[in-house]
Amino acid sequence: MFNFEKNLISFITNYSLNKIIHKMATEKKITRVESTNKGDTSTNTNQTWAPTAENKGKATQLRVIAVVAWLLAIAAQLFAIWHILHTTPIKMWLVIVLIVVDLAFAIVGSVLWKKSNRLDPASEKNKLMFFLQSQLGLFTAIIAFLPLVIVIFTSKNLDGKQKGILGGIAVVGLLVAGFMGIDFNPPSIEQYTQESKHVEELMGKDYVYWTKSGKKYHLYKDCQHLKGDRTTEIFEGGSVADAYANNSKIKPNAESLCKTCENRAVKEKGNSSEPIEDTTDKIKDVAEGIVNK
Repeated sequence: MFNFEKNLISFITNYSLNKIIHKMATEKKITRVESTNKGDTSTNTNQTWAPTAENKGKATQLRVIAVVAWLLAIAAQLFAIWHILHTTPIKMWLVIVLIVVDLAFAIVGSVLWKKSNRLDPASEKNKLMFFLQSQLGLFTAIIAFLPLVIVIFTSKNLDGKQKGILGGIAVVGLLVAGFMGIDFNPPSIEQYTQESKHVEELMGKDYVYWTKSGKKYHLYKDCQHLKGDRTTEIFEGGSVADAYANNSKIKPNAESLCKTCENRAVKEKGNSSEPIEDTTDKIKDVAEGIVNK
C-alpha cells in the first residue's frame, strides 16, 4: 500500500509539473504598442501615409549617428592609406586593424540608415532620390573601401605578398560592406499607404499583430501562426508601419501580410467570392495611381 501511495503522489506531482510547464510554454506575453498612425485614413481614400513627428525625430537621430559612423569608417580608410604611402616598413597588422574598423563602422552606419528609412521612408515619386536614399549604404561602402583597394594594389611600398594579403582583405571588406549597405526591400511612402489602406479595408482600421522573430504581420491575435512555440511574445495595437519599423524581418511588400488572416478577413467581410489575387491587384492599382500623381 505504501508503494502504491508513493507512486500515486509521484504521478500527480509529475502531471501537475507537466501541466504548468506546458502552460508556461504556450502562454504568450502580449505587448501593446501605441500606434503611430493617429489619423483616420479610412475616411479618405486619397490620403497618403505620413510619419509622425516622433518617428521623424527618431529617424533623424538614427541618420545622424549613421553619418557619423560612415565618417569614422572613411577616417579609418584615410589613415590606412596614409600609413601605406608614408611609412616604411609598413605595419601590416595596423592596416588590417584599420580595415576591420572601417568595415565595422560602415556596417553600423548602413544598419542604422536602413532602420531610419523604415521609420521615415522616401517617396517613389522621385525615382532617383528614392534610389539614392534607399541605397546610400552601398555608395558609402564603395567610398569607404575602393580608394584603399586601389592604393594597396598600386603602391610601390608593398611587395607582391603584402598586396595579395592586404588587397584580399580589403576587397572582402568592400564586398561585405556593400552587401550590408544594400536594401533589398526598401520601404516607401506609397508602399506604407497601400498596405495600411488594405488593412483598413479588411478590418476597419490599421491595427495589426506581429512577433519579434516572425516575417509576417497578422490581423488576428488568435491566428494559428501566432500559437507556435517559436515565440513567447505578441505585439499588438500598432499599425502596419509600426510592424515594419519594429521588426526588420518583415519586408515592406504585399507578401508580408499573413495570407491566413487575409483570407479569414475577406471571408468574414462577405467578400469570399472575390479572389485574394483580385484584391491585391486593386491595391496595386491604387498604389500606382498615388505614384503617378
